[in-house]
Amino acid sequence: MLDALAEAEQAAEIGEVPIGAVIVKDGQIIGRGHNMTETAKDPTVHAEMIAIRQAAQALGGWRLSDCEMYVTCEPCSMCAGAIVWARIKTLYIGTPDPKSGACGSVFNIADSEKLNHRVEIKTGLMQEECQALLKQFFKELRKKKSEELQL
Repeated sequence: MLDALAEAEQAAEIGEVPIGAVIVKDGQIIGRGHNMTETAKDPTVHAEMIAIRQAAQALGGWRLSDCEMYVTCEPCSMCAGAIVWARIKTLYIGTPDPKSGACGSVFNIADSEKLNHRVEIKTGLMQEECQALLKQFFKELRKKKSEELQL
């Protein structure tokens, strides 16, 4: 999760929502990513999606069986769907997302009995650190917007 947090910090440094993800197979990181939606002007460039693409490229195929993903914030429905389709074995989540989380908070796509693959979900890994990074980012963003309105 430390590497996922480092990715999230990179996102914050460039003004992106600070979410980071890494994918591990046999103790080695094979994919990593941080949010890039604002930079790329693309709603699909979430940390999880970038990490999945890198891991698939590293393995030479889209099935990421026996891989684990570490992500600082609970994935959205798009990312949860991709995690299922990639056949990721275990998902470690730093902090829940009560507004749009799709791995237990609002929906549970990753562990749905209706789908052909179920992902084992573990939550709360370094939760305080993951929450603090998000809270600080949005606090600074609100302050910046408030200052812009006063100009």
